[in-house]
Amino acid sequence: MGKPARIPLLTAVVAVALGGVAVAATAADAATTLGASAAATGRYYGTAVAANKLSDSTYAGILDREFDMVTPENEMKWDATEPAQNSFSYGGADQIVSHARAHGQRVRGHALAWHSQQPGWAQNLGGTALRSAMVNHITQVATHYRGQIYAWDVVNEAFADGGSGARRDSNLQRTGNDWIEVAFRTARAADPAAKLCYNDYNTDGQNAKSNAVYAMVQDFKARGVPIDCVGFQSHFNAASPVPGDYQANLQRFAALGVDVQITELDIEGSGQAQADNYARVVRACLAVTRCTGISVWGIRDTDSWRAGGTPLLFDGNGTKKPAYTSTLNALNGGAATPSTPADPGPGACTASVSLNSWPGGFVATVRVTAGGAALTGWTVTTTLPSGAAVTNAWNARISSTTGTVRFTDAGYNASVPAGGSTELGFQGTGSGPASATCAAS
Repeated sequence: MGKPARIPLLTAVVAVALGGVAVAATAADAATTLGASAAATGRYYGTAVAANKLSDSTYAGILDREFDMVTPENEMKWDATEPAQNSFSYGGADQIVSHARAHGQRVRGHALAWHSQQPGWAQNLGGTALRSAMVNHITQVATHYRGQIYAWDVVNEAFADGGSGARRDSNLQRTGNDWIEVAFRTARAADPAAKLCYNDYNTDGQNAKSNAVYAMVQDFKARGVPIDCVGFQSHFNAASPVPGDYQANLQRFAALGVDVQITELDIEGSGQAQADNYARVVRACLAVTRCTGISVWGIRDTDSWRAGGTPLLFDGNGTKKPAYTSTLNALNGGAATPSTPADPGPGACTASVSLNSWPGGFVATVRVTAGGAALTGWTVTTTLPSGAAVTNAWNARISSTTGTVRFTDAGYNASVPAGGSTELGFQGTGSGPASATCAAS
């Protein structure tokens, strides 16, 4: 999230495992709240949050009712978390994370490395000294929140606007062209289970800037640099509308083998035109299998960095706008993610595996989906490739660490309603498994 100058430019219950806490959403919720409706399609619907507004009952009430993912607006940025070199301050960020965990919401970390909102001491560094400071900052912050963050915006806004497709000239870029790669590798080492994202604006359609980001992601995937997702900020207005190739652009990035996420959505305007644009964004995400979620940048219009453009889903009083209704309707009209396993039938379950891999290691996320009858327990079985071993696991009990490995429910996530799902995960060395089977118990 940058500066304002950029403006020109069901009858089933759905269970989602969030950080070890099983949160159930009823079909009624899915019809009436953004987060639950998105969860019914295998996605999230989130918002940016400011710690100093959590005491506002209207603000917090909307947050906790409607959203299942939160992004700290400023509280995790470099100037907030390391105001003096090697002296870290997590007060505001910890407040947001604690609030989110208490209300069953996941957290997107934003952002570990960015040319803007650096503390004064970092702005005065360069070369090797700045590179070392960046590595230390990422290591310390990601380690502090290890296991608590769904996805990190590891690097934010590193490419220049215009038709050049060049990197942005910044103090970080001047430490060497490999600084983005170093940032991602450092983040992976500090928090292996978190998804690692690159985030930028004016990349929503195909243009020189998005092509340059595409080429970087393609290169990273080819060389094993750990990148799991790309964030599209999606700040729209009359001068910078939703591109005609928005969905196609999301899809081409997804085809590289990364998740795509709409990370800072706001659309200036009002009435039906604004409502139609919000629905269009939702439909684009629902049409792309690996579009895993949408976050708006703020809750009420008055909370927005573009307040004069009334760009959000709630007005200043917290009243739902037509854009809210169109968003909810679009979410409720969406089919389940195409990668969701087909209904395996009564009393059965299926398991699908998603891998984040890098040379020498991997993190696997396994989604367990119930069939036509509820589960009261489940076991997932997978066979690791030769030389691979599990080093830790979450949301399940594990039978062994090599060869054929069985993961049994952890008790709190044993019950899965008909058609619902839950997730387990594990980290390992070597190569991860491509598939898994599920048995009800």
